[in-house]
Amino acid sequence: MATPPADPSRMTLIEHLLELRTRIVRSVGAILLGGIVAWFLYPWILDFLLHPYCNSLSEEAKAQAQSVVGGSGCRLLNTDPLGGLSLRLTMSVYCGIAIAVPVILWQLWRFVAPGLYKHERRWVWPFVIAGAALFALGAGLAFWTIPKALTWLADVGGSDLVTVFSPKPYLSFIIKMMLAFGLGFEFPIILCFLQMIGAVTPQQLSKWRRYSIVGITTIVAVITPSGDPFTLIVLTIPMLLFYELSIVYGRLWQRSRRKRAEKAAAEAGASA
Repeated sequence: MATPPADPSRMTLIEHLLELRTRIVRSVGAILLGGIVAWFLYPWILDFLLHPYCNSLSEEAKAQAQSVVGGSGCRLLNTDPLGGLSLRLTMSVYCGIAIAVPVILWQLWRFVAPGLYKHERRWVWPFVIAGAALFALGAGLAFWTIPKALTWLADVGGSDLVTVFSPKPYLSFIIKMMLAFGLGFEFPIILCFLQMIGAVTPQQLSKWRRYSIVGITTIVAVITPSGDPFTLIVLTIPMLLFYELSIVYGRLWQRSRRKRAEKAAAEAGASA
């Protein structure tokens, strides 16, 4: 006879750690599978990620780059014999993480769901779908801002520099930017979840608003690799907006829980 699943509320510390290990192993497995897919899609991924570089070059910069790398000038200069292999491995890992985001969110939810009430667990699919959609939206916004960031970074160095990038630094920059924006867009999911489990309240978030503005701006400045003011503004504004929307969500959540508690109390009083 199969052993019934243990009651999560009665799990020991060791059982919780084993559960955490299981979730981490499954997340890592999803990243590995995503990395394998990215390995075979590498030529198309590389071509796609070159677009921001091409769009950032002026006609003069393209002519200068063309004299170095040939072709249209919109190419990367590889000077390392192992550069191609290292680049493909690095891109496979980063892209594997991006592909595995829905699975990672699902495993995270499965780990924390036992601590929620039964009616709260029905939010699993909205949580996973919203998290994946926000990550994709953030990555897409980063991709849109990258040409402007590259233009600013090229201009700040002066006109005496010829802009020709090496593959690994350029693509590492692109992917880190997209990951930074994607993870930054998970911010409202985290805030809403913390309010659902009672770790923070919307009243506390409202009280901390001034400090949060400074904190969010500082975090964005740290996590974005470009350091240009345009990127800082583009990511900071949505995160501040997400902060305010999370407060609204928390208040609606509190009101909903209060109504359910009043209804349950009324039903208990009527049956007594």
